[in-house]
Amino acid sequence: MQDSKLRSRLKAQLTKFTLELGQALSRPQQKFVGQMLFGIQASQDVKLSNIARSLQEEIALIKTEDRLWRNLKARQLEAELTTRLVKMACARIQSNTVLCLDLSDVRKEYAKKMEYLAVVRDGSTGEMHLGYWLCDVTAAEVNGSEIVPLYQKLYSAEAQDFDSENAEVLAGVDLVREHTQGRGIWAVDRGGDRKKLLEPLLDRAERFVIRSTGKRFVVNRRNLKSSVAELGAKCRLRHRARVIKIQDGQEKTYELRYGIEPIRLVSRQEQLHLVVVAGFGEEPLLLLTNVLGRARDSQSLWWIVQIYLTRWKIEETFRFVKQSYNLEDIRVMKYQRLKNLVVLVTAAAYFAATFLGQKMKLRILCEKLLIISQRFFGIPPFRFYALADGIKNVLTRTCPDPWAQPPPSRQLELMFGWEGQKI
Repeated sequence: MQDSKLRSRLKAQLTKFTLELGQALSRPQQKFVGQMLFGIQASQDVKLSNIARSLQEEIALIKTEDRLWRNLKARQLEAELTTRLVKMACARIQSNTVLCLDLSDVRKEYAKKMEYLAVVRDGSTGEMHLGYWLCDVTAAEVNGSEIVPLYQKLYSAEAQDFDSENAEVLAGVDLVREHTQGRGIWAVDRGGDRKKLLEPLLDRAERFVIRSTGKRFVVNRRNLKSSVAELGAKCRLRHRARVIKIQDGQEKTYELRYGIEPIRLVSRQEQLHLVVVAGFGEEPLLLLTNVLGRARDSQSLWWIVQIYLTRWKIEETFRFVKQSYNLEDIRVMKYQRLKNLVVLVTAAAYFAATFLGQKMKLRILCEKLLIISQRFFGIPPFRFYALADGIKNVLTRTCPDPWAQPPPSRQLELMFGWEGQKI
């Protein structure tokens, strides 16, 4: 495929995605969203100056940047784009798709004047610093390769509309479940077993696999109260498996042993199970789940383990969004603009990771982009890094097409009765 045709097809797909994503927005807002998505992809950056430069407009750069800055303040952008993106993405969620719920952060320790800066905890180092929280939901199949960014919201504990971290997490859960209608299984890391999250998930009849800290008290099979850690230490690990994880080009083999204990929460009647997995480290994985029902065979237990291990695949998406689009270099000062920009970055990630592969005829486009990315030492394990680079290399050699009004749909009351018939 010639480069000019490739650029044309890529821009056409980006326009199609923009119209689908922003169908509830006004025409000026749709144009703004289209320019922002183009600029984020073409510059792989969230700084408005670089986004404006990638648009290559025949006016002063500062004028383009000012226009983007003004449009970015619209409050309805976050609500409309978030809801629409979730609706689009949820069409790809199957009954047993893993819905990975994660809290991460944007570190802004030197940005003293950004609105509602708060103290956040770096999940990788444990350090406390200034920044913002991100609530993220990303989907993947246990045995599939596709990653589907669903939801990402920036919030601050210092903001006037902030209630609690639990409220922010449940708001994301409720928005996703509104469109999945019971499809999907939630996978949550340590901290997800807190009462104010675990019990609402049970109240909503959501299925889940949650890693426990071990501190929660539960009722065991003998109707005795015990901590999850104590129960996990006594669990008989009858089953064995081997897992090979590829990280930084190196293979690491884990010899695992796993078992199960039936439990229920104190003051609750729902039947849950504790799946205990030893072999990943000094401490065993303690997984709380309501997915098993009465099944306790080796294959069913291993499926629960796989659901949680799918987080390994999904967690790479969080790094992909941050690194490929330079999210931690976000520099707009106002809180609403920050939240709107995060939603636009999530939409850009969905376009690169999911939308381009929706139809068979676009797979050639994706493969071509991977080649154009010019990675001389091979495609990395997470192919979306290369895909994002390829999109950037294609779009930097062009500029957005003039924003055209889509053809109006014909109104039935104006159609003649014989239209479409042979005369």
